[in-house]
Amino acid sequence: METRSPVEPAAPQPLDVTEERALKIIRRFGTTGSLFLAIGSLGAGAAPVANPVVEIPVLRVFARISTVSLAIAATGILMVVIAWLMIGRFARPANARLATPKQLHRALITWVTPLLFIPPLFSRDVYSYLAQSEIVRRGMDPYSLGPAEALGIGDPLTSGVSNMWRETPAPYGPLYLRFGSWLAELSGNNIVTGVMLHRGLAVVGVVLIVWALPRLASRFGVQPATALWLGALNPLLIFHLVAGAHNDALALGLMVAGLELGLRKLPIRVKGDTPPPLAPGELLGISLGVAVITLGVLTKVSAILALPFFTVMVARRWHGGIRDLFRAAAPMAAVFAVVFVGVTLLTGLGFGWIGTLDTPGLVRAWISPTAELGNLGGLLGISLDLGNHTNALVPILGNLGYLVAAIVTVKFIWDSLKWRYRPIIGLGVSLGAVMVLHVALQPWYLLWAAIPLAAAAGTSRFRVAATWSSVVLSLVVFPTGGSFGGRTFVPFQAYTAAIVVVVLALLLVRRMCPLIFTRPDAAAISGALSEAHLDDKTYPSPRQPA
Repeated sequence: METRSPVEPAAPQPLDVTEERALKIIRRFGTTGSLFLAIGSLGAGAAPVANPVVEIPVLRVFARISTVSLAIAATGILMVVIAWLMIGRFARPANARLATPKQLHRALITWVTPLLFIPPLFSRDVYSYLAQSEIVRRGMDPYSLGPAEALGIGDPLTSGVSNMWRETPAPYGPLYLRFGSWLAELSGNNIVTGVMLHRGLAVVGVVLIVWALPRLASRFGVQPATALWLGALNPLLIFHLVAGAHNDALALGLMVAGLELGLRKLPIRVKGDTPPPLAPGELLGISLGVAVITLGVLTKVSAILALPFFTVMVARRWHGGIRDLFRAAAPMAAVFAVVFVGVTLLTGLGFGWIGTLDTPGLVRAWISPTAELGNLGGLLGISLDLGNHTNALVPILGNLGYLVAAIVTVKFIWDSLKWRYRPIIGLGVSLGAVMVLHVALQPWYLLWAAIPLAAAAGTSRFRVAATWSSVVLSLVVFPTGGSFGGRTFVPFQAYTAAIVVVVLALLLVRRMCPLIFTRPDAAAISGALSEAHLDDKTYPSPRQPA
């Protein structure tokens, strides 16, 4: 039997007829936005160099009117983001009536479906996945050879890879690349088929997230609908993990699924309780959880942070002392080592990927605080006639960022062990620190923090911060994955047109259903503020020491 938090989320009432009608209108508004984005992607997506769309009658028109296509895609982006914000009013945990997980699943499916069969969006990373997978399929080492060297510069798979990644080895885990090699067997050199298959692999990760998130939320006293809205229905997940086909989806899915499997038999305890005897299947569940998380690590290394916090959860199953931490860590480390080494050897790719993990750091993302500080330092040096030292500053600041993230992680591991925080909140905060302080910060990196936090942080303060961070990061990257070669007038014209269309669409929605635009009543706001300060004695919130 599954264990649950004593702070079981109250069973909400279903939405009334008016609210159901509003939810249906919002869902259709978001679906329309998704369709706009799908159509616009034909001319404004991160299309392959040999774009097959130009050979298709009617559809090839969009590839020839890039500004119009971008305006259509931008309209879709804005509509999906706004629909997500509007549907959030039916997922507030303090509400007496909430949307059901099934209703949110329906919204997610209808929003995602149009994006399954389109060119990649927001990034060209999937073409790197295709090329690296082909390198593995041909029996070469993806951790020592880049696509240009292994496949040749004239190979169609190499041509789709961004210039800066053509000479670099793969930084991804051997499990993901072995999966990719099997997909390469099916797709051959057909880029369209390859993109679709890799997007299917990303969808598997999304399904795991959708399965695990509400279960973890119930365990930690958070409404499943709230967790699904913030974590699974998040536009960052729809735009980047699905439309962008990023392998973060599979790694995240395996990480949260491993946590859920590992916690299913773990007893829920309050600090100071006498530890109960081992339950049937408890050790097996913990081992299974570690194994699945390790598979996530072998997909993308970021998932490794889940293991120390999972170890703290197991240590708190006893008294949560240092001795308990080592008592839990030793067998869990053994399981990790066996799965890690065993799967790596079975893939036949070896451990070379460990030496290529710094490859993403070659990118200096303009939204990265550490990268921007380096650029600012370079500008300051130029203004003071000291020379441009940006190239020297960025690695130094990047390493300082890693150090700060490590300190944050150690602090939250220790504080979680001492019952000051829920370990899964510590995991979300630590992953957030690692991602935000990375010089190659990308918008979808926020999901590494948002998804575990959505499962355990029930405070309105967190939801507000995560919501607006998701909104901003959903809008900062163009769907082409590029910058239009400095032609700033193109996105300006496109987004101006998109805003006009979206405003007109919102006026129509307001006329159809005024309820969507009314403010929640004072009682609901008061309830939300009270809910934000609930004392969860089993899993204390960051501001509620046990």
